[in-house]
Amino acid sequence: MNTITTFAGFTLGLAAVFGIAVATGAAIGPEPNEPGHDSTTHRNSSTSDDAGPADLPGGMLATDHGYTLRLDTPQTIAAPNVPVRFRILNRDGAPVTHYLRSHDKDLHLIVVRRDMAAFQHVHPTLEGDGHWNALLDLTRAGDYRVFADFTPEGGDNLTLGADLRVGGVYDPRPLPAAASTTTVGGYTVTMDGDVIPGQSSKVSLSLQRDGKPVTDLQPYLGAYGHLVALRAADLAYLHIHPDGHPGDGVTPAGPGIAFQVLAPSAGDYRLFLDFQHDGVVRTAELTLTVAPSARLAALEPAHTEYDHPETAPSGHSH
Repeated sequence: MNTITTFAGFTLGLAAVFGIAVATGAAIGPEPNEPGHDSTTHRNSSTSDDAGPADLPGGMLATDHGYTLRLDTPQTIAAPNVPVRFRILNRDGAPVTHYLRSHDKDLHLIVVRRDMAAFQHVHPTLEGDGHWNALLDLTRAGDYRVFADFTPEGGDNLTLGADLRVGGVYDPRPLPAAASTTTVGGYTVTMDGDVIPGQSSKVSLSLQRDGKPVTDLQPYLGAYGHLVALRAADLAYLHIHPDGHPGDGVTPAGPGIAFQVLAPSAGDYRLFLDFQHDGVVRTAELTLTVAPSARLAALEPAHTEYDHPETAPSGHSH
């Protein structure tokens, strides 16, 4: 399944293999009331004059809404424990040092290789001068996208993205086939529900272990599950949270975790579900194919037997 190729230094050839994502996505999902957050959605909202294009979601830009994600070292060498330092800068170029806590953390760092064969969700530490520090497992060489999900004090929730290049032997992998079931660490995770592009769709991810439903999930980051979805074509970032939250009196601790998903378009998406059970956090991965909606399909031009010039009879042209 793996095709091994040489990843020699940081050359222009590498830059040609890995592009910078420039397409779109979106993020939405119910979450508990928190300072600086809408009670039902998790997305970038803008009222500033220097905001990015309205149709671009969080994560596609390194600078957005007056804030910038700045990696101290955007290139490194493959290794198991790589220190990564970065800052969030405001419109004046000064480091941001005060944040509003969201889902138990001041900042969530999502790091994914561009073929999505490597994924991490970590929580760096903040220094007094505004530097964030994280240790990343970068044993697999390649180009990575780094997403910083945060809410600056007095501002709106943002997700900024930057590229991180990791030198070494690169082994690009194809996207796994779409499937409704996957396994991780002895757990089976099954997804139910259809996702319709352009509208909020409810899906449920259910967990079993040894053939028995898991009904005693433990809260992780203020929820029973934490889901990140990335569009395969361009790494458009969807950060989705489940319906309800622990302690609300109505949300069960499994086996199913319900999410509201807003996919911006048809296409393939890679889903990463973090959940905690027996004191261990695990990440289950699934590929989801979102089919075009019937409404969008109806708007597409109809094809006829004369769509190709070589098959058109005399008197017709393409």
